[in-house]
Amino acid sequence: MTAPRSFRAIGIILLLWNLMGVIAFILQYSADLDQLAKTDPYTARIFAAMPVWVWAAYAIAVGAGSLGAIMLLLRKAAAAPLFLISIVGVIVQFGYSFIHTDLLAVKGFTAAIFPAVILVIAIFQWRYASTQLAKRILR
Repeated sequence: MTAPRSFRAIGIILLLWNLMGVIAFILQYSADLDQLAKTDPYTARIFAAMPVWVWAAYAIAVGAGSLGAIMLLLRKAAAAPLFLISIVGVIVQFGYSFIHTDLLAVKGFTAAIFPAVILVIAIFQWRYASTQLAKRILR
C-alpha cells in the first residue's frame, strides 16, 4: 500500500525529535555536576541522586523512540512496539522524577509541562505507527 504524502515528513520530524532526546540524555548523563551546581544546584543534586535504573529508563525511552522513528521511515512494523517501549521508559523516568523527588515543590507546576509534552508526543508516535500498521503501510 502507498504511504500518505505526510508519512515521510512525519517520520523525519519524529526522528529529529527523538535524536534531540538522545542528545539531551547524553548531555545530562555526562554533565559536569560541579559546574552545574554553580548555576543550578538543585538539578545537579537531582542528577547526582538519580538511580541507575532511572537513567536506564531514560536511555531506553530515547533509544527506542529513535529506533522506532527509523523503523517508521523504513516502513517496518517494529516501529509500533519500539514506540510503545519508549512510552514505558518515559513514564518510568518521569514517574520517578515526580514521585520520588521534590521537583514540583521546588520548581513548581511548570516543571511538569515539558514532560507532559514529551509523553503526548510519545503516545502520538505510537498511535501513528499503530495506525499505519493497521493500514498495512508498515510491514
